[in-house]
This record gives sequence, structure tokens and C-alpha cells, in this order.
Amino acid sequence: WPPMPDILKELAMKAADLAGYKDFIPDCCLLNRYSVGTKLSLHRDVDEKDTTQPIVSFSLGIPAEFLWGGLKRDDAVQTFTLEHGDVIVFGGADRLRFHGVSPIKSYHHPILGDLRINMTFRKAA
Repeated sequence: WPPMPDILKELAMKAADLAGYKDFIPDCCLLNRYSVGTKLSLHRDVDEKDTTQPIVSFSLGIPAEFLWGGLKRDDAVQTFTLEHGDVIVFGGADRLRFHGVSPIKSYHHPILGDLRINMTFRKAA
């Protein structure tokens, strides 16, 4: 894989720093492309070697209803809307929470059309 562009790494590091994670240096970025009707089921990000490192997530394009659950799959879930340009940083006790995305509703973004792009930065190795 090609190296992560420096500008993206720096943005993720800055977001993590602002959220209190001063030593975060991402080594990968997962890109998710959503079209109308697609979703991401509740899951936890547990495949990284060091789950003490935060997750930094950038949202682009059409809005998404983000699902924020608890540490168990059947815990109550909160829902909030992520708009173009929103950033989420979660770590610490919240790092292993279940989370997901409800089916994407029809909408048109002036730049990305009917797409949503999510960039999730993490320390995987």
C-alpha cells in the first residue's frame, strides 16, 4: 500500500491531540464509501494490536446517523447525525464501545453527490 499522505496523518494527529490523545500517530486509514441505503452494523474495533490508542473518524459527503452503543452489544444505543466535516475521536474507556451507521438516507451533497465517505485513522501495528 502507498504511504498515508502527510496532510491526512497530521489532521488525524491534530484531532487526537485536541481530544487529549497527544501521542497518537496513525499508521493506517480505513476508507468506507456509503451510498444511499447502505449501513454498518454495530461492531467494535478490536483488531488493532493496541486498543489504548484512539480512533479518529472524519465524515465527508451526505449525512449519516451514527449509532453509539455500550460495551455490550445489547446496551442502549444513542443516535446522532454526522454531517460533512464532522470529526469523532474516541478512546480510553469508550474505545471498545459498539458503534455503527444506520441505513444512509437519500440526500445530495454539492461536492460528493449521493455519497458518504468516512476516513477512520488508527494505530494498527
